[in-house]
Amino acid sequence: MNITINNKTVEVSGQKPLIEELRQMGYDIPSLCYDANANHQASCMVCMVRNVVNGQMIPSCSTFPTEGMQIEVDSEEVLSMRRMSIELLLSDHRADCEAPCTIVCPSKIDVAQVLLYYDRGQIDEAHSLLSSAVDAKNLPCKDCKGPCEKACRRGTVDRCVSIREIMEEVADAEVARPVSCHSSANLSKEVFSSKLGRYTAAEKEWLKEVYSQHSKCLHCACEGRDKCKLRECSTKAKIKAPRYGVSSNQIVKEQIHVKGSLYFEPAKCIRCGLCVYNSEDGFTFKHRGFDMQVMIPEESKENVDEKIADICPTGALFTV
Repeated sequence: MNITINNKTVEVSGQKPLIEELRQMGYDIPSLCYDANANHQASCMVCMVRNVVNGQMIPSCSTFPTEGMQIEVDSEEVLSMRRMSIELLLSDHRADCEAPCTIVCPSKIDVAQVLLYYDRGQIDEAHSLLSSAVDAKNLPCKDCKGPCEKACRRGTVDRCVSIREIMEEVADAEVARPVSCHSSANLSKEVFSSKLGRYTAAEKEWLKEVYSQHSKCLHCACEGRDKCKLRECSTKAKIKAPRYGVSSNQIVKEQIHVKGSLYFEPAKCIRCGLCVYNSEDGFTFKHRGFDMQVMIPEESKENVDEKIADICPTGALFTV
């Protein structure tokens, strides 16, 4: 069948949703709630295109071509509406892509990842990652004024993490074996990085209780930041900061253990529904409209496949 795309008539199979037909032609159509190999329902509208005939914005992920269809794919109006959809999702997304300590480190150390390895007892990994950034034998942290500690979010709760002291401990550690380890921090100025906003008084008390491990680090950086489609879409849309701020009422850093190595962090969930539609008697929706949330009932956790994290478009579902 023939359809018109950006005033150009093209032939399509009509057997695939528009998003697949368009991508096959080379159009870069973003998406968050869509996965070609999973069940889905249109919700995010990040993949929208414009029906020229009636002016309606339609989701290309759930719309199939029809004979004579006329659409605009990348006009200013379409791109502006996609950007607005992303900004609305960001307003309900409470997360730091990168930890403040890593962002301000003058030596470009992935401080957050070193601290994460440290708290997990993976000292070899922590040492290898530190050594990949600096000379551990001549650690620059010893003479550094500590901007990482000044930026530490734990400092807004009670007392900042003793980052330089921990870095010295890691640098001086006896390494049992060399470990191939790379930094997961993406500090390019071109890459979007979300900010979770301030903690409430209740959250501060909760964080003190929950994050009481040896370093006291809150582990701000998102473990899903390298595969986050929301971050990727925000970067391509050239969003510097969410237009609408962050208005989520989800508890920050609440990480729910689902099963095995799978965890769910509701504050990072954009309610795309992919985990709901692709787990039988597993994840489900709670409430409706603006109050809708994704949740996992305790009795349903065993029904969830850990591979569900692979289709999550953010770091809301992750494995450790």
